[in-house]
Amino acid sequence: MRIYVCEYSGHPFQVQLSRELARRGNRVVHAYFSDFQTPKGSLQLGPGDPPTLEITPLSLGKPFSKYGLVKRRFQEIRVGRLIAQRIGEFEPDIVIGCNLPIDALDAVVTLCDRQRRPFVFWQQDIYSKAIGDLLGERLGMAGRLIGRYYQMLERKAAARSSAIVVIADDFRHTLEAEFGVDGRRIHTVENWAPLDEISPRPKSNDWSRRHGLDDCDVVLYTGTIGLKHDPALILEVAKSIALRPHTRMVVTSEGRHADWLAQQAAELPGAPLLVLPFQDFKSYSDVLGSADVLIAILESDAGTFSVPSKVLSYLCSGRSIVLSAPPANLASRTIQRANAGYAVPVGDVAGFVGAINTLLDDPDRRTAFGANGRTYAERSFDIGKIADRFDAIIGSVRADQRRDARHGRVDLPALSPR
Repeated sequence: MRIYVCEYSGHPFQVQLSRELARRGNRVVHAYFSDFQTPKGSLQLGPGDPPTLEITPLSLGKPFSKYGLVKRRFQEIRVGRLIAQRIGEFEPDIVIGCNLPIDALDAVVTLCDRQRRPFVFWQQDIYSKAIGDLLGERLGMAGRLIGRYYQMLERKAAARSSAIVVIADDFRHTLEAEFGVDGRRIHTVENWAPLDEISPRPKSNDWSRRHGLDDCDVVLYTGTIGLKHDPALILEVAKSIALRPHTRMVVTSEGRHADWLAQQAAELPGAPLLVLPFQDFKSYSDVLGSADVLIAILESDAGTFSVPSKVLSYLCSGRSIVLSAPPANLASRTIQRANAGYAVPVGDVAGFVGAINTLLDDPDRRTAFGANGRTYAERSFDIGKIADRFDAIIGSVRADQRRDARHGRVDLPALSPR
């Protein structure tokens, strides 16, 4: 089978799925938008990769306007058209779309609908809700109207999708009640992290020694600091640990909020805060291994839907975790389920800082939480079982096509040779 996976961000676990699907004899193209500023996964073909896998970076040939809303929208439309063009050239039997901005998603789904190619909507968030909330806050009624437009586009994409894969059952009510999606087309597959690529490392490793972090306590934040994250909370942590000897707050990130933290770091006495750019994925296990406590944050309006993939990577690393997030959020529930650290409600700054200091003072508890997290990851992140779920979803889509063809509702394309 020919499968086209368009995963906008280039994150680690989605490309792991593409590798596994290709190992099963499918011809897989994994496409990602290389201009988007975010941590990337293992996106280079290696000697162990199957010959049926192709990993394709897509670029507009110019810097991506992450913070300019109007320019960003037009760039995302162009990305969607570029993906649609590549889909048309590859002629896949099925398309899987993940992390696509809504304007890009609309272009891809429209192409698939026109060419009668089944599209699997791998939905990581209800993006139209996030857009409506953000623009409503910034622009008032005009922003809310724009949000309704994007809700219409996202609802249309869901209606045109052959199947929808959601990362939590929490999505089901919105999709069924507000988007009108038949629940039989909704499949839940929780996100994961690539166990074979993120493993526990000793604290003293090449990366930690290079940055002078092998002989001090480290509180670490890795990854994007976006609209759903409060960088001021990271700064509060840095101020708190400045009172501790031989302790540093380390951030590996890029963008506007990371730049702000770097400016603040220069003004803190004792240099407790170190801000570094995104690190190469090949070093990611060592980066996480340098930490004594890993932290993640979500704002209150993240609700139940947004799940930072960094939390799942943290579980693989065998390090303790402290998360600031809404209690109903899946990331909070996952940390509690794994008994891998503390999930602190949003707004409880003292509780968040206190949980970090509690773990810094208790190495045995840190070790126990870290071991629990790794055990949870080993039990839950089996790529073979996860790929089995996607195989079943793809099979159900093909079965639906055959049934519709028998009833004259759709022309079933011939299955392409592998």
